[in-house]
Order: sequence, then structure tokens, then C-alpha cells
Amino acid sequence: MYKTLLRPIFFSFDPEKIHHFTFSLIKFSSKIPGVSSIFKGLYTIEDKRLERNLFGLKFKNPVGLAAGFDKNAVLYNELADFGFGFIEIGTVTPKGQTGNPKKRLFRLKDDQGIINRMGFNNEGVEAAIEQLKKNEGKLIIGGNIGKNTATKPEDYTKDYLECFNALHPYVDYFVLNVSCPNVGSHAKLSDKDYLEELIGAVQGANKTFKNQKPILLKIAPDLNNGQLDEIIGLVNDTKLDGVIASNTSIDRTGLKASDERLKEIGNGGLSGQPIKDKSTSVIKYLSDKSNKAFPIIGVGGIHSAEDALEKINAGADLVQIYTGFIYEGPSLIKRINKAILKAI
Repeated sequence: MYKTLLRPIFFSFDPEKIHHFTFSLIKFSSKIPGVSSIFKGLYTIEDKRLERNLFGLKFKNPVGLAAGFDKNAVLYNELADFGFGFIEIGTVTPKGQTGNPKKRLFRLKDDQGIINRMGFNNEGVEAAIEQLKKNEGKLIIGGNIGKNTATKPEDYTKDYLECFNALHPYVDYFVLNVSCPNVGSHAKLSDKDYLEELIGAVQGANKTFKNQKPILLKIAPDLNNGQLDEIIGLVNDTKLDGVIASNTSIDRTGLKASDERLKEIGNGGLSGQPIKDKSTSVIKYLSDKSNKAFPIIGVGGIHSAEDALEKINAGADLVQIYTGFIYEGPSLIKRINKAILKAI
């Protein structure tokens, strides 16, 4: 029903406006008695064989929702009814910010992709905490954190620490988002020496809490093998809990969209089917070269159960969807989980 009826209607409107409309629609529908149970019945699979234990956490299934969809943690309780095993909120910054000027979200329908340059638009860490206090405990919640756009380079780490310390009681794991192409001073965030400093500072803060939380690093899909070797060394040296591969891409190679259309859209991060193979290649390289030394969450271009299995076979322990969720609808989660069970 989604692809034949709802998607054509949704895709006839501005992507960002329909995103907010969909949030309101799901929120409203879930308040109607019985609707939550209907969603669960349609989309959720409960099976012990789907459970995954990673970095001290038990995931009821390996299919998650990537960061960027529920930035402000306003819909995770309702989205849990669609069958996700975990949901990552954010990217959250210390202060609320409007992000980049609109229009900043674009569909590439022929490519089944999306280009965005949102710029970490969110309401800030305190607003996220108020929403997370409403957590009904349905699934694992990850906190994806970043810096404010206006923050000076010498204060980047301070921003990450502010988010980390404030969110610590409310999320199950953390993701350091250092690979988004839509924020300023991207070069420093990808510098190995700075990453060692940042990870060390966050791990130091983590040790001040009685219950320490797993910390993961989200990397770009555009890294070459030499850079991926650096990531492997970084994870091993810092004892980081895992890696999310991957974020959006700045590469436009092989797109069906015309050069004119791409020029009209401008800069931004590409997600969806066009980065599927690139993301899978990164996962496989990290897994093979490190001899599966650390957990990997695979994300990028998962639009089918086969795409998800490809990521898992390449070395991903868990998978996340975002653009595929928009193009395929909530039935995608169930299809992936059914395929995983069938493959066991």
C-alpha cells in the first residue's frame, strides 16, 4: 500500500515539508486506540533468533533506524511499533540551530537516492532530553552527537563533551558524528590526531559514570584504503566500541540524474541506492583487514532484504536504514528480519 498509494502522494510534495507532515501523521495515528497494536501486528517480528548482543547491549533484532530521521527524539516510541530493533536519534548539538538555508533536501527519484545539506538542524540537547524522558523502553536508543556550526575549532571537543555528559543517562550508546559533509571545518573532524584527542576526551568522561556507555565512530563512505587503515588503527589504539559505516557521500559518479539537475541541487551528502556498493565495500574492507576486530553497523543504500544481507555478509553486525525507509516504507524492516531468519 505504501509504494502504490502513499509514496506517490508524499513524493508530490517538498521532501522536508512532507517529512514533518509524516511525523504528525504517525504521532496522531498512534494516539488512536488500537492503532499501535495494528502497526505492531503488521510490521513486528518477535523471534529470539533475531537478537544480537553487542558491546554489552541486547538488540531485539539487528535492523535499526539511522540518525537524521528522528533528530529531536520526538517519534522513537511510535517508530518502535514498525519493528525496529534500535533507533538512533540526532545528530544532537549542544545548542539548538536552524541548520543550512532551505531548500536543502532533494530526492533523486530515478536513482532512489536523496541529497541533503541539512546542517545539523535540531532543537539542542536539552530539548532532546525532555523527549527522552518519555522513553517507554521498547528498544535500544542511540545518541548521535555533533558540534554546533558556529563553534570555533578549539571548542569542538567541548561541544561533544557537553552533549555526551547531558545525554548519558538517557541513551544506550553514543555515536561521534565526525563525517557529515554538511558542517564547517570538516577537515579537522577527519584528522587522525584530532580524532584521537576527541575519542580520548569522551572516553575519559565516560569513565566518570557508574554505568559506562558504548562509543562508536561514524565514518564517511568516500575514504580510501589508506584512510580506512588509519580508522582500523584508531579503533584498535583507542579501544573504541565500534564503527558505523557509512555516512552520506559527496561523490556523484554514475548517477542517472542529469548534470543540470545536480548543478541545480548543489552541494550536500548523497544517500540511498547510489552509495550501496561504496558502503558495502567499506564494511568489507574494515571487517576483513581488521580480522573482525570490532563491531560494525552497516548503513547506506539498503532498499531491500537482499541489500541488508549483503551488508551482513560483508561483515556488518547490525544494519540501519534511512533513505530505504522513505522509498520502501515500514514493510522493509519486516522483510529484512524475515530474510535474516530464513538465512539462519
